[in-house]
Amino acid sequence: MPSPRVIHPKVRRLMDTPLRVGESPTWDDRTGDLWLVDVLAPAVYCIRANGSLSHYPMPALIGSLALCESGKIIVALQTGVHVMDPESGALTLFCNPDGGRPDSRLNDGKVGPDGHFWIGTRDEATPQTGNGRLYRVAPDGTFQTIIEDGLLTSNGLAWSADGRTMFHSDSSGQFLQSFDFDPATGSLGPARRLTKFTNAEGRPDGAAIDTDGFYWSAGVLDGKLNRINPDGEIVELYQLPLSGPTMPCFGGPDLRTLFVTTLAREVNGEMEHGTVVALDVDVTGVPVPRFPI
Repeated sequence: MPSPRVIHPKVRRLMDTPLRVGESPTWDDRTGDLWLVDVLAPAVYCIRANGSLSHYPMPALIGSLALCESGKIIVALQTGVHVMDPESGALTLFCNPDGGRPDSRLNDGKVGPDGHFWIGTRDEATPQTGNGRLYRVAPDGTFQTIIEDGLLTSNGLAWSADGRTMFHSDSSGQFLQSFDFDPATGSLGPARRLTKFTNAEGRPDGAAIDTDGFYWSAGVLDGKLNRINPDGEIVELYQLPLSGPTMPCFGGPDLRTLFVTTLAREVNGEMEHGTVVALDVDVTGVPVPRFPI
């Protein structure tokens, strides 16, 4: 297999407020705002189009968020999936698919082409036991367990532009898999194991996908963004000036800006705070649907 092309992009830092574990960057095409979470703060942040920063403290650890058609925000907390009013910050419980299981919390989530909120969990046991799951939450608040146990850290959800392929990773298991996907029903075909990552390639964290079918995976422990073809080959490696990228998303008016959240890490004896950076790319991202509530 040929070595990936290595790229050292110019990046722009978008916020001064330090993050502990920045995650789930989400572009709002209606307003030009960028939403994100800090898992451990715990908090939701919004970088407004005018550069101002809105802060919404959360009552429990938060894994991810998604935009709703109504303008409200779906947030995945350790206490369940809630709807947040962005005007007041008020939360309303929507459902609790994980049901308060011990050593578990909701993690990476994204709205799929089937109009459902897909949300995985992270096994919080030490050592991990494989209790990770993947849920599918409907707009009426009902939910299904799609993958029941066997995962360590469910992550990296993304769908191809035609909605026919779903990608999913396990950060702790360090693999990427894909499934045939039916956007009408949300049903999955058998899992295809695409890539087993090495430590040098970075553990696969959050992800996004471009219209050419390439999957962009944050290599969280080695400062990388890996651009991966549909067969699972890393074809481009973006070496970032920050060591802990956690998730990319496409945004900007033409969906050719990558926004990347990062986490706090100690590097060479100095603390590198989590943040959000932006970089320009020459491909267009696949837009993420809104949750239809």
